[in-house]
Amino acid sequence: MSRVGKKPVAIPPSVKVSWEPPVLTVQGPKGTQKLTLPEGFSISQNNGHLVLVRPSDDKRARALHGTYRALIQNAVIGTSQGFQKVLELVGIGYKAELKGSNVLLLTLGYSHDVAFVLPEGIKAQIVQERGQNLQIVLESSDKQLVGQVAAMIRSLRPPDPYKGKGLRYSDEVIILKAGKAKGKGKK
Repeated sequence: MSRVGKKPVAIPPSVKVSWEPPVLTVQGPKGTQKLTLPEGFSISQNNGHLVLVRPSDDKRARALHGTYRALIQNAVIGTSQGFQKVLELVGIGYKAELKGSNVLLLTLGYSHDVAFVLPEGIKAQIVQERGQNLQIVLESSDKQLVGQVAAMIRSLRPPDPYKGKGLRYSDEVIILKAGKAKGKGKK
C-alpha cells in the first residue's frame, strides 16, 4: 500500500472542493485548479478531509495512488496559500525590470536585453534591498507552473562555476571551482 496515498488531505475552510468524476475542482482565494484523475480512482470526502481511493492493487494503480494524492494536496495548498520561487541576480550590471504585468526584461551581460513573457497565472515582483542581490519573486497557485517558469528564467543565465555570477535560486548553494594555479611547474 502507498503510504502517501493513504494519507487524507486536509481541506481548509477557505477552499471548496467539488468532485464530478473524473474531474476534481479546487477553488480557493488564490485561484481555481482542475485535476483529471485516472479511470477508476474515486474520492471520499468527510469531516473536512479528502481520501483518494484506488480501484485495485495492480502495479499501475499503486504507482499512481501516491502521485495523485500529492497533486491533490498541491492543488489545495496552492489555492489557499499559493507557491513562490525566488531567483537572485548575481553580477555587476545584471538587472531585471517588469514591463506591464507579464513581461520581464532582463539585462544579463549579453549584447541585448532578454524579454521573458510570463505565462498566465504567474505574478512576478522585483525586490531590491540595500546590500542584497536583486531578487525576482514568482508567485502562483500552481506548483508545477511556478517551478517550470523559474527553471526557464534561470536557464537564461545559469550560475558561472568560477565566479558564481548569473541567475540562481535564493536557497541554491553554488560550489565554486578553483581557477588557474599560477606558477605551478615553473623552474
